[in-house]
Amino acid sequence: MDRRPVPEAKNRLATFNDERSSIVDDVTSRVVGGRLRLAERSPDDSLEYVLNEVAFAEIQRLQKSSATRENKKRLARWHDLAHKLGQMTEFDKRRELESIVRYHAQDIAGNFNPRVFRFATDVLPPALSFLLNPISGLREGVRALGAMAEQIRIEGPIEQIQRCCERGTLVVTPTHSSNLDSIVLGFALDRVGLPPVTYGAGKNLFTNPFMSYFMENLGAYRVDRRMQFGLYKDVLKEYSTVLLERGYHSLFFPGGTRARSNKVETRLKLGLLGTTVSAMVNRSKAASEEIPRIYVVPVTINYRLVLEAETLIADYLEETGKSRYIIEDDEFSRIGRIVEFARKTLAHEGAAVLRFGAPLDAFGNKVDDEGESLDNRGHVLDPRGYLRDAGGSVVRDAQRDSVYTRVLGGKLSAAYRRDTVLMGTHIVARACLEVAHARTGIGDILRLMRLSESALAVPVEDLTSAVGQLREAISKQPENGILDIALKTLTPQEIVDQTLHFMSTYHAKRVLYQSGSHIRVGSMKLLYYYRNRCAHVRFHLNENSEAGR
Repeated sequence: MDRRPVPEAKNRLATFNDERSSIVDDVTSRVVGGRLRLAERSPDDSLEYVLNEVAFAEIQRLQKSSATRENKKRLARWHDLAHKLGQMTEFDKRRELESIVRYHAQDIAGNFNPRVFRFATDVLPPALSFLLNPISGLREGVRALGAMAEQIRIEGPIEQIQRCCERGTLVVTPTHSSNLDSIVLGFALDRVGLPPVTYGAGKNLFTNPFMSYFMENLGAYRVDRRMQFGLYKDVLKEYSTVLLERGYHSLFFPGGTRARSNKVETRLKLGLLGTTVSAMVNRSKAASEEIPRIYVVPVTINYRLVLEAETLIADYLEETGKSRYIIEDDEFSRIGRIVEFARKTLAHEGAAVLRFGAPLDAFGNKVDDEGESLDNRGHVLDPRGYLRDAGGSVVRDAQRDSVYTRVLGGKLSAAYRRDTVLMGTHIVARACLEVAHARTGIGDILRLMRLSESALAVPVEDLTSAVGQLREAISKQPENGILDIALKTLTPQEIVDQTLHFMSTYHAKRVLYQSGSHIRVGSMKLLYYYRNRCAHVRFHLNENSEAGR
């Protein structure tokens, strides 16, 4: 796909720095005003209670942190606030509240540098393409320039999304497997002529000097997941709402953090996603005739191999639902591992596939080719109707809007399954474990994983047959994913051979390898990780099937 340059007029972020101060002011005013109104209505939401919650949460966090001079200073500040809260006047409490809110709004707010953006879009793609190709000389390197379009394949209704972008504001909502996702997605948006987006990035990612330079200059805003008090979440949500109201295209990862198990996300975090409805309410109340347009675009980011797979699956298995949540020491934190991963895995054609799904409106309705919202019968509707009361006025209703957000989340979950691209590593891993189940009689995956890896040997012909059967099952379940186009013309044996090669290129341990007439397991954890990507596909192994033989 040839690159379609983004017209300067479509790059809403180009004006961000001019508006940054007013955005921070707007967020601060709204959050403080909202908290004051709550305090008037309920003693349980008094300013003293709010400030005490902040102080207690920060004291708890800092007491568990390293005892640096800065942390000691902060700890003393919160102890001091907690001790004097009972003697503070309402005026002093309000001033303290405003100070805390403004501090976090400024800390969250991003930055956009047009010169860095031009460098990132004009220089980095060919340079990255050069890096990603395992070249043997300058001639091969020159041919590699511009080859990113082959390494990262882009699919989906791009023209429809472009028309929606011309009419309104995009909220891009991808799946989340790797810290490389934002880089790969940024490349894809630029490649298809869509404008850059602002997005929240974990504050821990800004410790990587190379990545932080670009994130700090390309519109990323900082999300500090260590902040567990409600006031911080209010600031974060209001910041997102203000950006959407002002027409800034945005990106949310509804899954929250990276999918540690590699399963397609189904349990979505709806906090930031709910700001799409909030922005619709505010824009609808402000607009007179024109219908405000916010479009939610699901995207699946599909990798043949995942950079941080070893750390992610180890964390998932160790905690089984009680993960560390913020992983600061994975493969992404080491530049050398990123370069090695790029050269050994992303260098291959189709190493990553980004599939854009059909856009939805803020309430989960389908939209037509021109961006008009459609009801269940395919008739055009005015989305503001969802926000009106019995008298026809647009009103805020938190309970109603939370229902709309849950509906939208359900639509995204279905889209993620439907648009997940199932690649050779996923299919072969699932097929291998299905054969292992059949041969050992152990049906529970975690029990199977406790077996010695050297004890698991799968006959090549059994694995090949299972791959053929699984490919056929996938073709009959369009709601559960799409077979990678690169696999459609290969025989099951060719899929196995190709996948074994890919599985030996990057990870410290080979995931699978052939030994004579059998396939052996080199890393059960990684095999389980890649299998999980298509774990939702309904499949029962027929040991007497001729498929793939």
